[in-house]
Amino acid sequence: MPDLTEYAKNLLGRALCARAPALPSQVFLGLGTGGSDTNGLTGEPTGTGYARQRVTFTGTGTQRNIDAVRFTFTAAAGTLTHIGLFDAASGGNPLTWSALAQPAAVTGAGTVTINPSTLAIGAG
Repeated sequence: MPDLTEYAKNLLGRALCARAPALPSQVFLGLGTGGSDTNGLTGEPTGTGYARQRVTFTGTGTQRNIDAVRFTFTAAAGTLTHIGLFDAASGGNPLTWSALAQPAAVTGAGTVTINPSTLAIGAG
């Protein structure tokens, strides 16, 4: 997930200049249909049982998700093509966004899973 949002770029800039920004204490992963540096993830599903999921990372250098991240749907949500990190379970600030390696077609009730160690944040 290499693309930082404008919010995250500004947060990092303040940190690098010793301006002590308030860093997120938790991060939440979302699914959607697009993304941009300005808005982060776009097109999150509504009315389908979907909710952002808390994700925990570990590593030295590149950070990787510790556990599987599971999104549960009660109804069709269409084809989801992007993921994004936020600093809140709903609303909040977008931090990063990226296209999924493979789109997830949600045609009815079911689950979309991001396996452990497949979500990577870092250089290179």
